[in-house]
Amino acid sequence: RCQNKTFVNIQLAVKCPSNMVYMSRRSLLKTTEVNEIIHGEKVPETSMQYMVSVQNDQGHVCGGFLVSENFVVTAAHCGEVETTHVVLGTHNLKNADIKNYRLIEEKFKPKTYENIGKAQLNKRVKLVGLPKTGKEIKDNQICRVAGWGSTKSGGNSIVDLQVVKVPIINLNACKKQWEEVRINLPANIICAGGYQTENGFCQGDSGGPLVCNRMAVGVVSFNMGRNCDYPNVPNVYTDISKYLPWITTSPLQ
Repeated sequence: RCQNKTFVNIQLAVKCPSNMVYMSRRSLLKTTEVNEIIHGEKVPETSMQYMVSVQNDQGHVCGGFLVSENFVVTAAHCGEVETTHVVLGTHNLKNADIKNYRLIEEKFKPKTYENIGKAQLNKRVKLVGLPKTGKEIKDNQICRVAGWGSTKSGGNSIVDLQVVKVPIINLNACKKQWEEVRINLPANIICAGGYQTENGFCQGDSGGPLVCNRMAVGVVSFNMGRNCDYPNVPNVYTDISKYLPWITTSPLQ
């Protein structure tokens, strides 16, 4: 079970034969979770078809993304809310029906895997690519982040998936900006948006992907105290490349 704390982390959801979803987590850093897209635009239904909404009985909680027929990646702190199911195969959550839902059965840590079935891939459900080495992105490169979070600080989640372009920020420059607000960042992160730009994420987008060159290179993690009135300090993502062995060599693949 997820502990009653807030972390920057990575969490996996996997479909099993009974259409349940198992979830795992790996904690990286205590901080503030976040969740929405600022200054974005609606995503066409034919784009970003790997996006997943992690939900409870009240609706959308966090984002996620399909990386194989067995795995959905999201942020583990999303599990601190009692999430019950995921929705895939639609960008408009209001239009989701029973075929778009998968129930969450159990949460578990890496290396405590279960036997699973495969997700049904089709024209509305596709996979996102993963980086191979972690060297695929460069400073100032323009990437994208997507989610169903609200479009302003303190707002509500929205129905239609939104996406916004964000620039990759030099890691040393990012750490320096966060040190000025007395936060020391770990090495396993990527910074993009929120700094020297009005674009970024906020409450509602946690667990969603940072996509560069059609690859999910990061997982939405945190900003500064839920303040989405950008620019301020850089937005922070978990670096997917640091977890490639866990994702690509597990018995669930």
